[in-house]
Amino acid sequence: MDRSGEVTASAADSFRRLRHALRFRALGADPEGTRLARVRSSPNFRDGAFRNERPIDGLDLTDYIPLLRETLNREARARRRPARPVPTRRPDLVLPPATGLRVTWMGHATALVEIDGLRVLFDPVWGTRCSPVGFAGPRRLHPVPLPLEDIGPVDVVVISHDHYDHLDLPTIRALADNRTRFCVPLGVGAHLERWGVPADRIDELDWHESTRVKGVELTATPAQHCCGRGLRRRALSLWASWVVTGPDHRVHHTGDTGYFPGFARIGERYGPFDLSMIQIGAYSRLWPDIHMTPEEGVRAHRDLRGGVLLPIHWATFDLAPHPWEEPVERTLRAATEHDIPVAVPRPGEAFEPGAPLKDLPAAPWWRECVRTPAGDASAAVAGREIHPHPVGSAGVVDAPAGPGGDIEDARGPAAPTGTV
Repeated sequence: MDRSGEVTASAADSFRRLRHALRFRALGADPEGTRLARVRSSPNFRDGAFRNERPIDGLDLTDYIPLLRETLNREARARRRPARPVPTRRPDLVLPPATGLRVTWMGHATALVEIDGLRVLFDPVWGTRCSPVGFAGPRRLHPVPLPLEDIGPVDVVVISHDHYDHLDLPTIRALADNRTRFCVPLGVGAHLERWGVPADRIDELDWHESTRVKGVELTATPAQHCCGRGLRRRALSLWASWVVTGPDHRVHHTGDTGYFPGFARIGERYGPFDLSMIQIGAYSRLWPDIHMTPEEGVRAHRDLRGGVLLPIHWATFDLAPHPWEEPVERTLRAATEHDIPVAVPRPGEAFEPGAPLKDLPAAPWWRECVRTPAGDASAAVAGREIHPHPVGSAGVVDAPAGPGGDIEDARGPAAPTGTV
């Protein structure tokens, strides 16, 4: 081999090693040793994997044909993204909340909750893409409302599960440099340790296990979902919803989940809640068991005995071929039917659930961003007023329904992503 061939071979070998190193780091790590032993001893771990309370259906080969068709449809693809820049707010977090409870939705499932003196950051994702690589995968549809370093001290980071749109490598590595505690479901701690979080700052919990920080209790509660960051999903890490209970307030975060009877049991055991943060986006009739429709989200909120409903898991990433604004419109319509107060903040907008209902964020800001085809029914409601508590509830007046109308048939089209 001549010199040029040696150089080419050496460069190719170096590239392969670099690619392997980057891939391995982004994928995290599987639990080993005592962590794996604890995983295997969990009552939720059966036949070599974590299981939901009831079996869930997955995609089969025949599902990929309509999935591909919907993905490639040009008009549908356009409607999955906002037509104009999404308005964001830079929150003022200097003073503590007057009521003792303040929530700042940063977009998607990320929320900063200041509760009875504790600052809790749920599912923080500051990365540009929810993907194992920086050059491909779902990209942000709006910028982060403020840099991570400007968010102030975080006492606890709570992770619901290990999918890329909830567990973000660059964000975790940035937070690992602080003295932040991490509360995660069983098995997820292996990823964090791989990325530099010290083991003594990780609380790894099974369902219904709790830990306390500064007098506030954090409890992992059931959800109906799945886990895995690679193509080979061994289900060695658990998924969870979360309850945070302080001396004066309590909140619930669903993470990602399908609707299941466990919400009523969570409400009975840990509720009522001042606020429930409810996943309403990335639903599909092809995976009805692992993501709720907006109507199911409202039903879950009622089961949880929630007070104010904060819709999450929408607006920030294109993870399913339903129209970008559809989740919030359908949520507001369903909430109005059940007299449920809903907060619909812009990304970065802070609010206090215990403040007067008239002060809840209620402006339909997303309607200024919608890409609406000619003749679409939702155009007829653009600009109509949203009331934070119409006739004792919160929602949109005469908001449009999504495709379908009930819980079983309103899931809309399929979603082409492995990050859901």
